[in-house]
This record gives sequence, structure tokens and C-alpha cells, in this order.
Amino acid sequence: MLASISTFALEGVRSHPVTVEVDVRRGLPAFTLVGLPDRAVRESRERVRAAVQNSGLEFPLMRITVNLAPAHVRKAGPGFDLAIAVGVLVASRQVRPESLDSTALCGELSLSGELRSVRGALAAALGARDLALGRLIVPPGNGGEAALVAGVEVIGARSLGEIAGVLRGEQMPVPATPETGDPDPRGGPDLLDVRGQEDAKRALEIAAAGGHNLLMVGPPGVGKTMLARRLPGLLPPPDLEEALEITQMHSAAGLAAGRLIRDRPFRAPHHTISAQGLVGGGAVPRPGEITLAHRGVLFLDELPEFGRSALDALRQPLEEGRVEIMRGQRTLEFPANAILVAACNRCPCGRPADSCRCGANERDRYLRRLSGPLLDRLDLVCDVRPVPPVQLVDEEPSGPPSAIVRERVAAARERQRARLAGTPARCNGDMDGRLTRLTVSLRPEVATGLTRGRESGALSGRGHDRVLRVARTIADLAARGDVASEDVDEALSYRFDGWERMAA
Repeated sequence: MLASISTFALEGVRSHPVTVEVDVRRGLPAFTLVGLPDRAVRESRERVRAAVQNSGLEFPLMRITVNLAPAHVRKAGPGFDLAIAVGVLVASRQVRPESLDSTALCGELSLSGELRSVRGALAAALGARDLALGRLIVPPGNGGEAALVAGVEVIGARSLGEIAGVLRGEQMPVPATPETGDPDPRGGPDLLDVRGQEDAKRALEIAAAGGHNLLMVGPPGVGKTMLARRLPGLLPPPDLEEALEITQMHSAAGLAAGRLIRDRPFRAPHHTISAQGLVGGGAVPRPGEITLAHRGVLFLDELPEFGRSALDALRQPLEEGRVEIMRGQRTLEFPANAILVAACNRCPCGRPADSCRCGANERDRYLRRLSGPLLDRLDLVCDVRPVPPVQLVDEEPSGPPSAIVRERVAAARERQRARLAGTPARCNGDMDGRLTRLTVSLRPEVATGLTRGRESGALSGRGHDRVLRVARTIADLAARGDVASEDVDEALSYRFDGWERMAA
């Protein structure tokens, strides 16, 4: 008898529909698995056999052929175990085929028949909704995550025996409830913890308001990492659509914890990370750190210590908000719309200028590790200087708390959302060159500084557009409808003054 079961293969962060075809017929006992499976899928034969027998069900001693269609799509991971096992039960007439109408299954089996969580359950639920499948059966650890998708009944089953009872009508299915989670009640680290550094705090606010990339330059111990860790707390909480996107990225990497992620992600990889670890890839492509930071913050501390190939791989994600990886004549796309915050010293030793003993050649060699095209994609360069000792011991905090800054950022983002309605951009940092020129217009007297920068060669075409976006964000923070000359001057100061201080 032939059985067909619906399931899904995880491709990047999205799902691809797969039909598990199981044929059981008379012949010498054999279990053949075809359809471009990887090693983990081929090993499912032993897991399925043991799980069926240990669940009190009959494993047919016949010739079993399993085809995973379409055959041109590579199948990876243990998530096909459940669909194969149920297909064997249907093909051996232990379960009625009509009980699986409009039903998809996804999960890993243990030898005892219990179900184990898999990566990409949320993507599978989205795939089931797109195919108009009314029911999805997953392990209990994935139930709360998959149930976030409306329009699909999700059942979190504990074992293969329980699923067989549900399909036979002997047990009532228990629908899974969505685990919406709660945002961090503390709101993360607060800006009040940072003494001094008013210029850096202002740069953080601009970066949060417009989604701009930021580089902080200064000696060790001045608070660069402390400032970067407070940026997610300045961003407005993600709406439901953004929270689902964030959860989908983490689910594809196996980090979703079975619930909706309600906080902005903050990723801070070590400087020894490879290009594949940073932007994604591998034999079976998986999301990298910039994808896990989607809709949040990617922090690269000691930027020049990262590998040149890893940093250069960031060029496309920073420009387009996505990563394209080709494997096996297929192109996979990973969303990667994150705010890049980087930190570095002015020289290899990192000491203040009055005690630095690095020569000019050493400083040049250190800064040459950062390519010009990468630096041109950074909107803001902020000089972070040591805080006077009197401010460090002062008990009175300076500046507004994160909650007040977050309100200003949210108001600025709402102005951008209204202005950019009907376009792919959500904030000023998402705009491309064409959209920037359509939405940001300058009076002739205001554009004088930008014109001088272009004529001198110090400002590239990309840099010109990025200055315009930063100036537009500064105007949004001030609730100005038009970009004023002081907005352009401040945007230019974060670009030119920052590079001059860095090279000094």
C-alpha cells in the first residue's frame, strides 16, 4: 500500500513542502530511503524501526521504500522521523489514510517513541498555513512556538503512540496554546548607569531613531561596550510582525525556546568568528550572527581584530538588509536587517594619546585592517574619551534614563513610519538611494556643506546618501518637517570629525 504524508524541509530560515511517500509491499525485509537525504535522514530508518516497536505498534517485516519528494531538494536533519513513521503506519494499514487529510507532521523520534523538538517549527507552521493545511502535529517543545501562526491547529504530541491513538480516534487531540512570552520587565541595562559620554549617548539615540550603523572609537575601559549594550533598550519594542520575524530566525537556529521572542536581539560574537559564522553558510546553510540580530543589534567589539574576510562579507547585508548564499545551484536568502554597532581603539596598544608609544606605521597597519568600503557603510563615527574621575564617583546620574530616550526614539520612528508608508522601508536607515532622494529634500543653502564634501572627494555617493538619512533622523528627533542646516552639520560632524579623530 502507498501512503503520502506532508512535512517540511528547512531551507535557510524558511520551509519547503516535502511529501513523504511510503510504499510497503511483499518481499524480503528491507528499508530503503531515497530523495536526496543526508546522513541524519538516512539514520532515521533505525530510529523509526525502534520507535514503532517500542510504542506497541507493529513494524512490517516487508519491503519498505520511502521517497522524499521533490527529489532535487536536499533533506537534512532528523525532522522527517515522525512523517516517515506515520507513513509506515498508514501504508501497513495500522492508521486510516483519511485521518491525515489536511495534516502535516514534523518532529524527531527517540528510540522509545517519544518526540523531540526540532529546528524551524515556526517556519513549518507558516508553510502549513500557506498550503492551507488545517493541522500540524509537532513535538510538545515546539507546540507553543508553532501555535503562534493563526489559521493552523497545532497539536503538541508527546509520543508516537499518542499520535497513533489520535489518528485512530481513540484519543482526543489537545491543541497547543501559543507561548507569547513577555518582554523583559527591566527593559535591559539603563543609560543612567553610564557616567558622562554625552556625545556617545547622543549618537546612540540617533542610531536607534533611524536604524543607523555606529562605530565608537576610544581607548579601552571608557564605556564603549557598556554603551552598546544599552542600545536595544532604546529601540521601541517589536510589534507582532517583527517579533514573529525574530522568532523565526532563532527557531531556524534552534534558539527560540518554544515561545515568541518579545525583546530586541543583541548579538556580540567573538572576534575569532568566521565569515560563515557571521553572515551564515555551511554545507547545510544556517543563519549567521547578523541574521540572529535581525531587527536588533549586532555588536562587534575590537573591530580590527575580526578577520578581513568576515568583515568584508558584511558589505551586502549592511547595504541590502539580507544575505544571499548559493549552495547546490540553489540560492538561499537570510534576512539581516540589524543595526551594526562596532568599537575599536585608535592604535594597537589602545592607550591614551599622552602615553601611546605606537608609531605611525603601526597605527596605519592597525587601521588598514578595516576596508574602505566597509567604513563607508557606517553612518556615525563617535569619539569616546575617558571620563574625568570626578564624574565616575559622582552619585548623581547625568542625562535622561533609557525610558525617556526610548519615548523620543519611538516618536521619531512613528514619523518615519508615516512618511515611508507604502514603501519597503520601515525607518530612515532602510532607505535606498532613490528613496532617500525622494523623501529628503534640502534647500540650496542647506545643501552647501554636502556639496563641498562631494567636490573635495571626502564624501562618496553612498556617503552623501547616508549623511542625508542621518540628517533626516536628527530632524525627526526634533519633530521638524524639513531638514535644517544644523541637522546636516551634525550629521557631517559624526562622519568627518570621527574619521579625523580616528586617524589622528
